[in-house]
Amino acid sequence: MAARKSGLGRGLDALLPVDRPETGFATIPLERIDANPQQPRKHFDDEGLAALAASMREVGVLQPIVVRRSGDGEGYELVAGERRCRAARLAGLDEIPAIVRSDVDAMHSLTEALIENVQREDLSPLEEAAAYRQLIDDFGLTHDAVASAVGKSRSAVTNMLRLLQLPAAVQGLLERGEISAGHARALLALDDEAYAAHIAGRCAEEGWSVRQVEDAVRARTRPEPSRPSVTAVRPAAIIELETRLAEHLGTRVKIDYGSRGGKVTVRFSSLDDLERIYRKFYG
Repeated sequence: MAARKSGLGRGLDALLPVDRPETGFATIPLERIDANPQQPRKHFDDEGLAALAASMREVGVLQPIVVRRSGDGEGYELVAGERRCRAARLAGLDEIPAIVRSDVDAMHSLTEALIENVQREDLSPLEEAAAYRQLIDDFGLTHDAVASAVGKSRSAVTNMLRLLQLPAAVQGLLERGEISAGHARALLALDDEAYAAHIAGRCAEEGWSVRQVEDAVRARTRPEPSRPSVTAVRPAAIIELETRLAEHLGTRVKIDYGSRGGKVTVRFSSLDDLERIYRKFYG
């Protein structure tokens, strides 16, 4: 099964033309790629890899890996993207889109090329989200830096990144244009992935509006009233802190506050996602 050549790949092909065999954009057989011996990360969450593999089977590989030629000139050494390589193998892919670089110690030009690609290409929402994720994970940019580079607000970048948390079936509908990014964002409030896929399918088949999807999500998540109660007014400062934390961490945050203190609930989708959130706190 060959990897789909995404819109991000097409843009990179134009930005980084193959003027020499050892550099540029290419689709490379996975069997020719060796792991980076300097890779500091040794554990990869099985559940997270399975989810990424399911996404790859549904919509293809959205983020190219970064490689360089191996010393013998026959194969490639992985520079960035080991998790994507592992997921691609798990998905049964034979090859993967890659950026082949000879000057991997000077990644600034590649970062600029990726940013230019996002700004000028007509990418799908998932491809745009994947480009942001690559700038953050592979090249060390913060949400603020990505937002500044592409001319968008930090919240817009964060909300776009959240699309990558959707179930694979929902991602497929979004990538094929059967539902919009607005429909997809509304589904992020659901913890039940099977129900989210069900609602997305009905949305695509019946032409639901975003409001209809939001109503269906609210009906699913709203608790059954047991008795009439007075809803407490939440302080504006608490709501603002929730919003800022959610934008910084790239996930949903809820603060429960009372006269004797409270608690902060941070949602994560997998152990990989939890590790990402941990790094936000401790670098």
